[in-house]
Amino acid sequence: MGNLLKVLTREIENYPHFFLDFENAQPTDCEREVWNQVNAVLQESESILSGLQAYKGAGQEIRDAIQNPNDLLLQERAWNSVCPLVIRLKKFYGFSLKLEKALQSLLESLTCPPYTPTQHLEKEQALAKQFAEILHFTLRFDELKMRIPAIQNDFSYYRRTISRNRINNMNLDIENEVNNEMANRMSLFYAEATPMLKTLSTATTNFVTENKTLPLENTTDCLSTMASVCKVMLETPEYTSRFNSEDTLLFCMRVMVGVIILYDHVHPNGAFTKSSKIDMKGCIKVLKDQPADNVEGLLNALKFTTKHLNDESTPKNIRTMLQ
Repeated sequence: MGNLLKVLTREIENYPHFFLDFENAQPTDCEREVWNQVNAVLQESESILSGLQAYKGAGQEIRDAIQNPNDLLLQERAWNSVCPLVIRLKKFYGFSLKLEKALQSLLESLTCPPYTPTQHLEKEQALAKQFAEILHFTLRFDELKMRIPAIQNDFSYYRRTISRNRINNMNLDIENEVNNEMANRMSLFYAEATPMLKTLSTATTNFVTENKTLPLENTTDCLSTMASVCKVMLETPEYTSRFNSEDTLLFCMRVMVGVIILYDHVHPNGAFTKSSKIDMKGCIKVLKDQPADNVEGLLNALKFTTKHLNDESTPKNIRTMLQ
């Protein structure tokens, strides 16, 4: 256990100092059941990202069809281009629902009494790693999605075409796959700038609401502890030198930003107030010390997907740092 998690004997500025082994943590017998469930979901994550990365859209076919409304051949070509893309978008949306369940299983394990968040992290390294992997995937998915405006254009065309019902003898079997109710839910999902992050924020908020006997602090302390762990690991050469891969540095940054955003959505006062258990100034500084290309998307995530940044209670120097 000591090899996986190093707890220093002192806490500087009351923020916990750990080394959380994101690269090598393996599940103990106690973690195995939840770990297996979550692992089955996470195994799909790379293919989901590859599918999103390869998404080209049907922009040209749609433009041709709109400009030539009486040309049935062009209408059919656009429709046949859009249908497989809609099936792919349904798959991404379906994965978000699996991720939501996986996150709630992990929160249940990492917040349950009688252990503190620190003790949970010490005992359940592999689950903490999976929690981190979900956040890492989420930010990567949303960064990619923001660069693909074709997704909403394709889906809007699909919905307009279905509702007009002007296509005869075409591939309307797709309605068996994506009926109106599913299309409505997908539409709300893709309308979000960062749909996966929104899914996780809602899942975390629902977890807190549904578990009325569990103190809110159990959840928020779990998130703030993880943010602190990542910050300290990133700013301490003794720890970063133990990473086997440079990718672990970016992984750590994404996880830190992800837990900050979740904390900001779940805690009534958010992450930015002076009373916050997250050292926001320190976290932003750690990001700004990295090459700009690596952190631009992460700083934007803090600016645009948090809930309380623009509250009056947010210190001016924090707002200035994120401008």
